[in-house]
Amino acid sequence: MKITLRTDGGLAATVLAGLPPQVLDTDTLPRGAAAEMHRLVSAAARSVAEAEGTGEPSSLARDAMSYSITVEEGGHASVLVQSDTTMSTEFAALLRRLRQHTARQ
Repeated sequence: MKITLRTDGGLAATVLAGLPPQVLDTDTLPRGAAAEMHRLVSAAARSVAEAEGTGEPSSLARDAMSYSITVEEGGHASVLVQSDTTMSTEFAALLRRLRQHTARQ
């Protein structure tokens, strides 16, 4: 599974615009870590689907960051999008682990 993270908005928008996305291929991870990423992706996807239509950033948080996580597996791709103001606990857990793994690359 290939997981790509794009970050937009917030106070660092101009800096982030020039950076490439963070990419993780779970095939490069130890078996346990890869299984954990699969579980986190599944949980985040469920939480995003349940919150469909409520993911718009609040006008009270104009500087909120938005996160787009693209998951590619078996010839299919899905995109999960959340922001600082609408992020589910499950999406936050996936985002945190994804950042940890990509920081090690």
